[in-house]
Amino acid sequence: MEIKNDNAHILIVDDEADIREILQFNLENEGYNIDIADSAEEALRILSPKHRLILLDVMMGGMSGFKMADYLRKEGNRTPVIFLTARDTENDMLTGFSIGGDDYIPKPFSIKEVVARVKSVLRRLNAPAQAPPDILQVNDLLVDRRTKTLSIAGNAVELTKTEYNILLLLMQNEGEIFSRTDILDRAWGNEGIVLERTVDVHIARLRKKIGAYSACIVNRTGYGYMFNPAKGIH
Repeated sequence: MEIKNDNAHILIVDDEADIREILQFNLENEGYNIDIADSAEEALRILSPKHRLILLDVMMGGMSGFKMADYLRKEGNRTPVIFLTARDTENDMLTGFSIGGDDYIPKPFSIKEVVARVKSVLRRLNAPAQAPPDILQVNDLLVDRRTKTLSIAGNAVELTKTEYNILLLLMQNEGEIFSRTDILDRAWGNEGIVLERTVDVHIARLRKKIGAYSACIVNRTGYGYMFNPAKGIH
C-alpha cells in the first residue's frame, strides 16, 4: 500500500473550474489538503502560513499569476510556487523563474506530471539544509571557499573580493537567474550606493579572467545573469 503524504496544505489558484476540480481530486487522493481560489485576489485573502505550496495559473482575469507571485516575493513570502499556464515560450518560463517560481508546467498537462512535480518541490522543501561544498568545480576551473581562491588548470587566478563574490554566487546557484539588483545585494552588501551598470563592468572583468569559461556566465537580456556549467565543456 502506498504511503500517503504528510497532509501538506496546497493552494490551487485557477479561474477554470474544471482544472481546479481535477487538480483538487487527484491531489486529495495523494493525501494532500487542498484549498482553492478562482482568482489571485481571492488567493491572497486566504493564503496563510499553513500552505506549503501554491499551484498558480498565470493567465487570469484581474491580477495575473506572475503579478501575484511577484507581490508575494516582494513581501517576503517564500511559499513555493508552481506556475500552470498555456503560455510556454522561453521568455514566459524565464519570467516565471526570475520572479521566484519553483517550477513551470505548460497546459495541457498530464495529471501524473503535476503530481510528480508537486512531490518533487515538497521533497526539496522538506530536505534537511546542507552546507554548501567547500570546492566548486567545472572541469579544471576550481573555486575553493575555504581560501576564497580561484584556479584554472592548477594556475591561480587573482580576483577582487567583488569578482569572487559574484562568481561564487552564480556557481552556487547554477541555472538560477540573478538580476543586477540581486547581484548588488548579494555580492556588494552594504557598501554604499553602487550603480547597476557596475555589475556589468565587474562581470566583464570576471569573464576576461576566466578565459574559456567566460561562456558559463550567461546574460539573459532583460532578466540578468546565470551560471551554466555546460557552456564550459568543450
